[in-house]
Amino acid sequence: MVAARRALWTFVILNLVIVEVLFLTAGTGQNGVLTVAKFFGLHAAVQMLFQLLLVARLPWLDRRIGMDRMTVWHRWVGFTLLWAILTHAVLIVLGFARLGDTSMTKTFFSLAGVPASLLGMCAAAIVVVVAAVSARYVRQRLRYEIWHGLHLLLYVALGLAFVHQLQETTTFSSSAFAKIYWWTLWLFAFGALVTGRIIMPLWRNAYHRFEVAAVVPESDDVVSVHVTGRHLDRLPARAGQFCIWRFPGHNRWWLANPFSLSAAPDGRTLRLTAKAVGSASAGLRHLQVGSRAFVEGPYGAFTSLHRTRPGVLLIAGGVGITPVRALLEEEPSGDVVVLYRVRSENEAVLADEVRDLIAARGGKLHLLTGRTAEGSSPFEPDSLHALVPDMTERDVYVCGPPAMTAAVLSSLRTLQVPQRQVHAERFGLA
Repeated sequence: MVAARRALWTFVILNLVIVEVLFLTAGTGQNGVLTVAKFFGLHAAVQMLFQLLLVARLPWLDRRIGMDRMTVWHRWVGFTLLWAILTHAVLIVLGFARLGDTSMTKTFFSLAGVPASLLGMCAAAIVVVVAAVSARYVRQRLRYEIWHGLHLLLYVALGLAFVHQLQETTTFSSSAFAKIYWWTLWLFAFGALVTGRIIMPLWRNAYHRFEVAAVVPESDDVVSVHVTGRHLDRLPARAGQFCIWRFPGHNRWWLANPFSLSAAPDGRTLRLTAKAVGSASAGLRHLQVGSRAFVEGPYGAFTSLHRTRPGVLLIAGGVGITPVRALLEEEPSGDVVVLYRVRSENEAVLADEVRDLIAARGGKLHLLTGRTAEGSSPFEPDSLHALVPDMTERDVYVCGPPAMTAAVLSSLRTLQVPQRQVHAERFGLA
C-alpha cells in the first residue's frame, strides 16, 4: 500500500511540476487577471485527469489502495476541481471585461459566442450541477439511479474540456513539448478509464461466462448466491475482496450492487452473501439457477496482501462479517481473534461457519451482542484493550457499518496501533 501511494503521489507531483514549468514558459496573458486565470485552468485540467485515474479501477492501484479509499479521494478532488473551474471561469470573464472596458455580463455573453469559450462554459456548468447533487445533503435525498445518471455527465464535461483546451493554443500547443505532454496525459487518462471500466469487465465476462450455480437462504433475510464460470482459477480474486454484481433479468442493467466474496475463491465458484436491505438484495433469493451473471472485479485492498504481523484481529459488524469469513479461510495459524458485533445472536450472519473456521484454527471468537444505546460500546479503547490486550502486535481488519468502523478506527488510534497494521473496508460506490 505504501509503495502504491508513493507511486500515485509521485505521479501527481511530477505532473504538477511539469504544469508549473509550462505555465512559466508559455508567457503571460493579455493582462494580469487572464494570466492568473490561465494558471487555474491548467491546474483544473490536471485535476480532471487525476479524477479519471482515481475512478479507472486499475487493478494494480485497486489491490494496493482500495476502491473505497480512492472513491473518497475522488470526492475531495472533485470539490477542489469545482473551485478551480469556477475561479478560472470568473477570472476569464473579469480579465476580458477589463481588457475591453465592458461589464462582466456583456463580456460573458460575448465569450459565449466564441466556440472555445462556449465549450468551456458548458463543461463548467455540468461540473457545477454534478457537484451540487453530490453534496451530502442533496445526495442523501436522491435515488442512486438519478445521482449516478447525473454523475455520468462528467464524462461529457471531460470531453468538452478536452476540446476547449485543444482550441486554446496558448496552453495546449504553446510549444512542441506542451503539445506532446498534454496529448500523452489525456490519452493515458482516457485509456486507463476505458481499459479499467469497459474493456476489462467485458473481456472477463466473455471469457469466464459467469452464471448462477446455487441460491442458498441463510436466514429469513439473508441469502448466499454461488456463481460459477469457466477458468475461474485464472480470475485474480482474493479473500476479502468484493465484486460489483449484475444479474440480467433480475434488475435493470444499470443497477449494480457491491457485495463481498463471503468465501475464499477456490477456482471453481464465487460466493456472495447479502442481507435484504433493499429491493435488489431482497430479490436475490429469487434468482434462477443457470441464469447469467455480469461480474465486475474483483476489487479491494482488504486482503492478506497487506499483512505485516503474524497475528491478526478481525473486527466485523453485521453483514461486514462476509469478507472477514473469507479471510478466515486463508488464515493458516491459530493466532487469530474475531470480534463480531450484532444486535442479537439471531442476526449473526454465517455465525456457524465462522465458529467452525475459528475452531479449526484454534482462534478466539467474541460475539458482541446488544445495542450501543443500552450501554457502553465494546469498541471504546478500554473495552477493546480488555478483549485483545496485544492488539498493537497484530494486523487489524475492520469491516462494518460506517459508524462502527469510524468508532473502531478512532479507538485504534487512541490505543496507538500503527497505521500500517490497520486495514478497513467501507462499502458503497457513491
